[in-house]
Amino acid sequence: MPASGSALLPRLRTLLSFLAPHRRTLLLGLVLGLVANAAGLATPMVTKWVLDTLGSGEPMTRPIGVLLALVLVGALITLWQWRLLGTLAEQVVLDARTAMVGRYLRARVGDLHRRPSGELVTRVTSDAALLHEASGSIIGLVNSTIALLGTLVLMGVLDLFLLGCTIVAVLVVAAVMGVLLPRIAKATTAAQESVGRLGGTLEGTLRAIRTVKASRAEGRLGERVIADARDTAAHSVRAARISASVWTVAWTGIQLAVIAILGIGAWRAQRDLLEISSLIAFLLYAFQLMGPISELTQNVTALQAGIAAAGRIREVEAIGVESPAAPAAVPLPAHRPAPDTDQPVLAFRGVTARYGPDAPPAVSGIDLEIPRRGHTAIVGPSGAGKTTLFSLLLRFLEPEHGELLLDGRPYAAHSHYQVRARLAYVEQETPVVPGTIRDNVRFGHPDATEAEIQEVLRAVQLDEKVDSLPEGLDTPLASTEVSGGQRQRIALARAMLRTPDVLLLDEATAQLDGLTEAALHECIRQRAAAGAVVTIAHRLSTVLDADRIVVLEEGRIRAQGTHAELLASDELYQRLVRALRIAADQDVVAAAVA
Repeated sequence: MPASGSALLPRLRTLLSFLAPHRRTLLLGLVLGLVANAAGLATPMVTKWVLDTLGSGEPMTRPIGVLLALVLVGALITLWQWRLLGTLAEQVVLDARTAMVGRYLRARVGDLHRRPSGELVTRVTSDAALLHEASGSIIGLVNSTIALLGTLVLMGVLDLFLLGCTIVAVLVVAAVMGVLLPRIAKATTAAQESVGRLGGTLEGTLRAIRTVKASRAEGRLGERVIADARDTAAHSVRAARISASVWTVAWTGIQLAVIAILGIGAWRAQRDLLEISSLIAFLLYAFQLMGPISELTQNVTALQAGIAAAGRIREVEAIGVESPAAPAAVPLPAHRPAPDTDQPVLAFRGVTARYGPDAPPAVSGIDLEIPRRGHTAIVGPSGAGKTTLFSLLLRFLEPEHGELLLDGRPYAAHSHYQVRARLAYVEQETPVVPGTIRDNVRFGHPDATEAEIQEVLRAVQLDEKVDSLPEGLDTPLASTEVSGGQRQRIALARAMLRTPDVLLLDEATAQLDGLTEAALHECIRQRAAAGAVVTIAHRLSTVLDADRIVVLEEGRIRAQGTHAELLASDELYQRLVRALRIAADQDVVAAAVA
């Protein structure tokens, strides 16, 4: 981080924005610190009073009582402040983590995927943790500065000459620290960024661990992760060394100053220029200087790290979020259209979309209607735009031109939540959410009954398998007893439990055996008789079951029709049939392409 004040102030304001909601607690902590400082500053003077009383032969009950009271009050006030600021620090960290997690979950999918997931996790974990110490550092800076100034003033009251010697020592120490502290901030920022890179690399490696092992790439990937770890360690070691230098300079400088003050003070006391009690009180203040200077060093270091962390956390706000609700100006229909209406449940009207301002269109000029009932299959070569159509339907991606309609109303009239409440989606990779089989099946329908859960498990032929598990529905999905195909069926059961208006399947039977696939296609046929099913198809059974097939090429709709119609009329579909082996009758294919 640059050392200039113009660069520091905006980043400091970023850190203060995390503390602003807790300003009353901060103020109370500041007041408590000032009271504790006052008690600490009064202690050497009361000690001088005790020594003067001892020399005069007067009763010592009162000065000793005051001294004990100051120590006790100071301890209680300090305890209160520490507990208060400790609680505040945890609340600040919690607020930052809550805000980031909420931002991630509200974020547009495309914006979220542009950042490594490991780095996003690091910002919630390690970056937020750095706010813990930084949250109290500002109060610590104020209190330690006041304690330092108050100590110097009272030292001046005792002896101005010794104060001058002390100030010279403090200025030398401060000059050296002023040179070193910006280097701590720069090293700390670099260390935090390297931790983010390490998290992103490691997360990606673990996510693809099967591929890594199958490719015998453990050594290569391990070297990359370890290289990032070494880079993180190098930056952290550099920050630790600089911090150690600052602490050593601070402590050594104060100790040398105390030794010099002791010698000069003894010399002045020998010449009756200073009372012994005043010298002792002055030395107590000199020793007390170590506290404020150490706190200043520690708090500035924590503040530097906190400023860097706050800046990285605030970068999360650059991630775009989805609209929270539908515009109030467009009322939503009180009732959905009747199931037998001819109006399509979904429609594309001249839709063009791209994944970035400089990226080529992923789909262009799409005009497509999804009937309220029936099975629509989407086929096409890789990169044709099949997944993009699903992303548009689910509002993971917004169109650049044109519009999508739900029940004849533009998507803009609905919130993201309202659109997705009408759809269910099964991804090809079928990721599972943390939790048990029960948690996953009713993920989109938390109030589902046991009977409803059992019904969909029977439909996907998973009921017997679940019943055979020792923990049944409460089996964690991290268990190795659940295969990839069974996870796919769990994802399909989760989608079917919602009884959606539109079921979106991204080749949801890719990992199933033939018998299970046939049974599941019967479920899909039943679902298509009552509602809309849209699939991205790569297999024979999916295409043959479809009422209509949409052929995409280079982001445009090339042809639509049944399997037989397209075999007879579309050359690209014929090539797809040959390449993907999705024809039911090879003789028909041979005749069609002859």
